Amino acid sequence: MPDSQIDLSDIPEVTDEELRRARRVGRPASGNAKQLIAIRIAPRLLDQLRRMAARQSKRYQTLIHELLEKAARKVA
Repeated sequence: MPDSQIDLSDIPEVTDEELRRARRVGRPASGNAKQLIAIRIAPRLLDQLRRMAARQSKRYQTLIHELLEKAARKVA
């Protein structure tokens, strides 16, 4: 059904007061925000990392972060 055919007549208009009180919803600021970057990884390596993460019940981005942190500590 296209939007133009949706009946919105039973939905009350939002008041100016309601709009003033509205707050953005999302992740709370944790103080540990990570920086978003783009990185190129070979598809085979990415598949391997995803499988490793799945075995550990983690997201693959979390696993990559942990591996990079561990490697950086070894070098430092």
